[in-house]
Parts: sequence; structure tokens; C-alpha cells
Amino acid sequence: MNGSGQLRLISGRRLLSPRGNGTRPTTARVREAVMNIVRPRLMDCRWLDLCSGSGVMACEAIERGARAVTAVEKDPRCASICKRNLEDVAKAHSGRTEVTVIKRDLLLWLKQDCGGIGFDLIYFDPPYDGGLYQQTLSLLGEQCWLQPDGLLICEHRSDQPPDPGENWIEVDRRRYGNSSLVMISRRERCHRDGTDSRQPQTSPEA
Repeated sequence: MNGSGQLRLISGRRLLSPRGNGTRPTTARVREAVMNIVRPRLMDCRWLDLCSGSGVMACEAIERGARAVTAVEKDPRCASICKRNLEDVAKAHSGRTEVTVIKRDLLLWLKQDCGGIGFDLIYFDPPYDGGLYQQTLSLLGEQCWLQPDGLLICEHRSDQPPDPGENWIEVDRRRYGNSSLVMISRRERCHRDGTDSRQPQTSPEA
């Protein structure tokens, strides 16, 4: 595909990657840490990748048994590369993973009704200086985008941690050089059955 480079999954599989400085793929170190943290949750999970770029994080999830992955990316070129990567990796793993790529502005997409279908794992890695953290976390918390026992992982610049806000409880925080991760869960269960949710815990290993 013209205008694309390559990057590798932890497994060594090559992916297409948008050329230029407009994207910042998650480093292999951070990807491996995330996969270790959520490993008990990955099999048959529903994974949502926000500001997905090339789709590398969702591809890692597919390789570990995700049942469905949804990637949201507004840049047309990145979304096209993301779709190809996800479909290729899914096909290589028996094609059992349902793949959806949404080419749309993130905030506009989150303002729609989620339809009560929440995700088990959400990975959010926006442009560090894009001003998207607080609005996105607010919108995610207003609806049931995340399952009651699900986990939301935000990647951010280490010296600029986002404030999760009142809808969320911080579960864990990890630093990997200039990039850091904050893991959060819902403060309360979505009002599907009127009960509160227990708070999930992450694996102690990085």
C-alpha cells in the first residue's frame, strides 16, 4: 500500500504502518506490558481501540483470542491501514474475530447511544497534546461503553497524567520512560440491573 511503512507485533508478524510524523505507534515495550496486564481478560473479550492508528494494539488482542475488536480512527489513511491490518491478522488466526473499523471523529462517535453493548477492554491512546483525554473519559463514563467489570487503559505522556474524573476509579498506574499507563474502572455499575459492580484488579506483573 502506498504511503505506508511497517512495524512488528510482539509475535514478529509484520503490519503496515502509516508513514510520516502524524502517528505515534505504541512501543513494543508498552504493548507487551499491556498484554501481560490484561492477559486473563483477553480470551473471547470485546476490545475497543480508540484513536487506533495502525491498529497495532487491537492486532495484539486478536492474536491473544479477542472475540471482537472495534477500532475508531478519524484519519482516512490510518483507518484504511488499520482495517487491512486487523483483517489480515484475524484471517491468520482462523478468522473467528469480528473486526469493525470506524472512520469517524472520536468525540462525535462517543456521543451516540452505545446501545447497551459494552466492551470488556478499552484502550485509549490519543495524540498526547490533542486535548482529548478529559472529554473522552467523560463521554465514556456517561454511557455503558465499558462493561461493569471491564478495564479502561489510557496511555499518556508520563509528565502529563490525565484526571480520570468522578465516574472512574484508578486501579493501577505504570510508567515506561516517557510513556505511562493508567488503568481505571467504572465507579458504579451501569444501571442495567440496579446493583453496584465490584472493582476489577489488574495483574501485578508488568
